[in-house]
Amino acid sequence: MSTQEEWKVPFFNYPYMFISQEEAFMSVIRDVGRRGAFIMQKDLADFEANLAAYTGGKYAVGVANATDGLQMALMAGGVGPGDEIIFCSHTMVATASAIHFAGAAPVPVEAGPDHVMDPEAMEAAITPRTKAILPTQLNGRTADMDAIRTVADKHGLEIYEDAAQALGSKFNGKCAGTFGVASCISFYPAKVLGCLGDGGAVLTNNEEVCRKLLSLRDHGRDDDGDVVMWGLNSRLDNLQAAILDYQLRDYQKVIDRRRAIAALYQERLANFEQLVLPPAPDSDPDHFDVFQNYEIEAENRDKLRVYLKERGIGTLIQWGGKAVHQFRKLGFTQSLPFTERLFERMLMLPMNMSLSDHDVHYVCDCIIDFYWK
Repeated sequence: MSTQEEWKVPFFNYPYMFISQEEAFMSVIRDVGRRGAFIMQKDLADFEANLAAYTGGKYAVGVANATDGLQMALMAGGVGPGDEIIFCSHTMVATASAIHFAGAAPVPVEAGPDHVMDPEAMEAAITPRTKAILPTQLNGRTADMDAIRTVADKHGLEIYEDAAQALGSKFNGKCAGTFGVASCISFYPAKVLGCLGDGGAVLTNNEEVCRKLLSLRDHGRDDDGDVVMWGLNSRLDNLQAAILDYQLRDYQKVIDRRRAIAALYQERLANFEQLVLPPAPDSDPDHFDVFQNYEIEAENRDKLRVYLKERGIGTLIQWGGKAVHQFRKLGFTQSLPFTERLFERMLMLPMNMSLSDHDVHYVCDCIIDFYWK
């Protein structure tokens, strides 16, 4: 299959993201363009204020992408050479690269059964050089932050979050990205809240960290234009901020729909012993998941994936099928058996706003046929 039109259920329908809101997007684009408001304008400030209010945090700083955002968050918080940062190996390599380019050493640990950081494995990896713990709030689910906080406090460690996939996700009523010193959010087009290109934000409740972030994203300049530190060129474009701000108004409807799709997958597939599904919506009162992705574990995963492709269903194996610690050329030597086994079984099913209930039923019908044939 060579073109998206040949897919009955593409994994992600990028044209739909624009076409479904084309008139509104074009109105935003014309407004910004006619004002010539392209870099660091009121639209960005408005979006930052609205994003912070949505998460219940104090500050949001728009940046060019979440990877830059996480690196700058670590730098603004004082992470640097000689420090070790513990992270979950089931994440994009960007999590580790942000730690690396902040000057610290990334230390990967196991994922748990819900595919996010295992607190016991995290504690076992602590050394005298450990500066902070950095959980990835993955697939729209927030890790057990009570357990992580308990360990962090016990050992005097800071917490940062890679919340790139988790805007709106909550643990015990508190939003992902607001548990530690700072966090990053991604607005890549396929994210729950996506823009028309790259984009990200950093969340923090710390005024000094926020002040440093504002300089770091803009060549190290302060409000007066004086260069006060080494910085990056990593500003969220004002046009993207305006588009994101428009979508944020109806963000709860997007979350509600994704949770409805997850509930439908759960209803159709829960009784198959060959599958391990994500926790169902509302199955755990501590967690509110937004289902950025719907990542299952499947027996005969590779054959299932081929079977679904032959029937026009797009799927994805995250991170190219490797956990971060498996990229040996980056210098990692750890053995993480649970995570390695997970990467032999995991598969992401379509989960996005272009899906109809009929599409979800078709995907489920094909999976059921595969295991019953």
